[in-house]
Amino acid sequence: MKILVTGNAGFIGFHTAKRLLERGDAVVGFDVVNDYYDPALKEARLQILEETAKKTGTEYHFIRANLADQSVVDSCFSRHRFDSVINLAAQAGVRYSIANPRAYVESNIVAFVNILEACRHQRVSHLIYASTSSVYGANTTIPFSEHRGVDHPLQFYAATKRANELMAHSYSHLYRLPTTGLRFFTAYGPWGRPDMALFLFTKNILEGKPIQVFNRGNHTRDFTYIDDLVEGIVLATDDIARPNPEWNSDQPDPATSNAPFRIFNIGNNSPVRLSEYIEAIEATLGRKAVQELLPLQSGDVPDAFADVSDSVRSLGFRPAATPLKVGVENFIRWYRARYENASG
Repeated sequence: MKILVTGNAGFIGFHTAKRLLERGDAVVGFDVVNDYYDPALKEARLQILEETAKKTGTEYHFIRANLADQSVVDSCFSRHRFDSVINLAAQAGVRYSIANPRAYVESNIVAFVNILEACRHQRVSHLIYASTSSVYGANTTIPFSEHRGVDHPLQFYAATKRANELMAHSYSHLYRLPTTGLRFFTAYGPWGRPDMALFLFTKNILEGKPIQVFNRGNHTRDFTYIDDLVEGIVLATDDIARPNPEWNSDQPDPATSNAPFRIFNIGNNSPVRLSEYIEAIEATLGRKAVQELLPLQSGDVPDAFADVSDSVRSLGFRPAATPLKVGVENFIRWYRARYENASG
């Protein structure tokens, strides 16, 4: 297949594009490569994708541009005929969305409209797009199920991703565009973002600096190893969304529709307390962290726990394929090779 992967210089997009190239798919990557975090890390990921394409002999093109630029997006879709589009480009970061909401409108709303319109006009067979567990917001019924309403986001990032889900449904209904939204739960692993907890904690512990531990380490997260999460993306990509023949407008199911639309949780289905996560990092590093215990930050949810029964049943997704200890060890091995060993 020929697949567009947006955000392929990012953490999840990089791993997804690499997996697709390794299995023989033609891939077009699209990324603006901004400076939200160290561009050198993004450039290193892009270099690996180039090397992977050469090694596997698969077709790979990269477009360095902004998805919010409609003319560039339209040109990309006119030049390439995509079987599927995987939209992983977004302005990430829960806390950053509180400080800079306008960045999220451009990256998560305007850019997504451009993707939807291009998919519609070029009759793309399937659009897969990243949503987030943050859409569950004020919900306290756990595990979080796709079949419950999610209309109480606690920060703007979650609001924009919920908007993506609603926008996708309108295109599925109006134009019969098959769309699959994936709500990711706390991805982690090698090549992760520098603003994520595992990266920050590892860096500070190795440098002997204190780590900021919000909610005094008492909140839980469904930490999902990057390889497992990417497997969920690939499985969803290969299974084109279809209408649900049992969908009832009197009791509408939020996760499906009488249009070719659906939403899946992609998570570990095994939440871990933040304090236990830190202990796993300490055990691998052989060092204790100096912890600065802080209250829960504005916009954060106390607990996240994915109900993945739908993705297991419909996609064959395997949650918790990578144990937390192994995933943390893999990240720290990568981190030390890239940063600590390189600097001597």
